[in-house]
Amino acid sequence: MSLQELQNLWFTLIAVLWCGYFLLEGFDFGVAALLHVVGRTQEERGVLLRTIGPVWDGNEVWLLVAGGATFAAFPLWYATLFSGFYLALLLILVALIVRVLAIEYRNKETGALWRWRWDVAHTVTGAVPALLWGVAFANVVHGVPIDAAHHYTGSFFTLLNPYALLGGLTTLSVFTLHGAVFLTAKTTGELRQRARKAALRVGPVAAALAVAFLGWTQIDKGTAATAASAAVAAVALLGGLFATWRGRDGWAFAGTGAAIVATTATLFLALHPDVMPSTTSAAYSLTVHNASSSHYTLTVMSWVALAFTPLVLLYQGWTYWVFRARITGRDPLSPRKPQSAGTPEPTAEPAGPAGTAAGTPA
Repeated sequence: MSLQELQNLWFTLIAVLWCGYFLLEGFDFGVAALLHVVGRTQEERGVLLRTIGPVWDGNEVWLLVAGGATFAAFPLWYATLFSGFYLALLLILVALIVRVLAIEYRNKETGALWRWRWDVAHTVTGAVPALLWGVAFANVVHGVPIDAAHHYTGSFFTLLNPYALLGGLTTLSVFTLHGAVFLTAKTTGELRQRARKAALRVGPVAAALAVAFLGWTQIDKGTAATAASAAVAAVALLGGLFATWRGRDGWAFAGTGAAIVATTATLFLALHPDVMPSTTSAAYSLTVHNASSSHYTLTVMSWVALAFTPLVLLYQGWTYWVFRARITGRDPLSPRKPQSAGTPEPTAEPAGPAGTAAGTPA
């Protein structure tokens, strides 16, 4: 393959990695945001955490691979992005680290106050990245002040422009909706009903913000390809809402997931061939051509990706298949209430049609 073909290939692969990350980590963020809305008690919040327990750490791998691929394939893009957005990305990093602590430390003690504090920390550290990822990506697409040496010349507050804030609110609301339909597909009884109600309340707000953000993107950077992908995103999001209203949990999750993927694809289509446009001068913009590694480096990376990517996808797919059933019964890590004499132990709700996988048409 020629150097130009390899450059476009790796831009596409990085876009795919971000699509996968937002698709999978998006519902983790959404569950965190809804932890105290759907879960009214300590035990109920424990059940909600069990829905993401087997997969949340694997979902974060997509972020690590996306960052590593950007560093190796487009080092100048990586350097300018991470040095210019260091404060926003540092906040995201701290939030992701504290979220790990919130999940892992919650069950180290059984005290109600202990668990409540970690649950609050989990909610905050799920909402912060959901907001800031949208702010960061909107700025990358819209463009930021970059000088001739490819150094970011703005400040943190330069990133808080109206378009970027709209992008942040869009990702926060869409991820919250995605988490709500995930919980609807993974829980039963009262928890499922609350998650469904939350999805129907958040859905119209998420749809309105997404349409506004995609419309602004189309006006600012739009092409025929971005118009098509934005239309797919809007239709998928509305379809997911309709499926939620009809009680088709699997189709609802598929709809919100497709909307997230199509929205992310729209941003990358609007960005190409730039990787970081400069608002100072178009001549200072970073592109797939002037920010990439050498032909040899991209070739070696392509062979490595070809060898290992299918294995990783198979393993993660297997994980989702094994843990596809709905979560039923009580949280086994919550302290049991004293049972009166002759009172039978609670039993888990038997698996049935409600145990369809999230993402499997109900």
